[in-house]
Amino acid sequence: MKPEVLIIGAGIVGAALAECCARHGLRTLVLDSGLPGAGTTAAGMGHLVTLDGSAAELALSSRGLRLWQARRADLPAAAAYSACGTLWLARDEAEMHEAERKHAILQASTPARLLNRSALYAAEPNLAGGLQGGLLLPDEAVIYPPAACHWLLEQAQSLGAGLISHCPVAAVEDGSVVLGNGHRIRADRVVLAAGCQSRNLLPELPLLPRKGQLVITERYAGLVRHQLVELGYLQSAHGDGDSVAFNVQPRPTGQLLIGSSRESSDSLDPELNWPLLQRMLRRAFDYLPALQAVQAIRCWSGFRPATPDKQPLLGRAVGYQKLWLATGHEGLGVTTALASAELLSALMLDQAPAIDPAPFDPARFSRAAAAIPCLQEANA
Repeated sequence: MKPEVLIIGAGIVGAALAECCARHGLRTLVLDSGLPGAGTTAAGMGHLVTLDGSAAELALSSRGLRLWQARRADLPAAAAYSACGTLWLARDEAEMHEAERKHAILQASTPARLLNRSALYAAEPNLAGGLQGGLLLPDEAVIYPPAACHWLLEQAQSLGAGLISHCPVAAVEDGSVVLGNGHRIRADRVVLAAGCQSRNLLPELPLLPRKGQLVITERYAGLVRHQLVELGYLQSAHGDGDSVAFNVQPRPTGQLLIGSSRESSDSLDPELNWPLLQRMLRRAFDYLPALQAVQAIRCWSGFRPATPDKQPLLGRAVGYQKLWLATGHEGLGVTTALASAELLSALMLDQAPAIDPAPFDPARFSRAAAAIPCLQEANA
């Protein structure tokens, strides 16, 4: 029987969408060219965080966080959900003002508390001296993305969805896909949720891979209690050049996950950028000197699918009737997976989404491109 929804990509966004569609009673099939959850999903930190770089980012990330929190009790132990909270660090008065600004915005959607210097060091005594204070978001959490992805797929399959791994797609069409072996599968709706690989099937997509690197250590329980992030992180995340920012996560195992870096890339070469990795670690040592004495056991890289405005593509593909997009989440794919699935499934079913879908509409880039000649003509 023809699928009502065919999803290309079994990362955490595709998995969340499959589970959501299956819950709506739609015949759902998921295809992945490799192993489920083995791409960007496997390479990320798994930080469930509310970001406020824009009103759209705040709406999608806060909705995503709430949906994960609502399902916390259902998650398997392997998903390693840990409500360690996020602690944003202010180095000086200017960054403390930024913490106050974030507090004023975020407290409407999640518990938030400003920390002065003494409260900061009571919360995290191993931080470097001289910091001004911070902003604590106690309900934010971390999760192990591959396990969460597999759980979502299992939930989808228990509801009747199908999953085919090691099934490369050679082409997407309006209402069908052509597999690598030449076989064609037709569907009422096709959803491209293949992360950085999405451009292989739809080259016109405004996607650019942003490479990142992470380091994980041996077990050092208690060295860090919260996810620690410098307040300059958003500038790094939303900039276009190579950058690093202090970002350290305590894993439930007692290990520490150290980030973060960003670099624009025209390829998906996973080779480590050692100079940038060294910059990232020096930044981490500046904030947490005790890291210089810990033992790192592995370093790796991954790729975030980024759009020019740093918002994902969620909606109908431009020029198509039956092709939909769920890609371009950059570093927020895990946080926003459930909210993205909720939004896109609502659009596909002609229902009202929980949040405004307009900022994520793929057509926004076509409208912007069409406006450029008009501006040039007006200025002539």
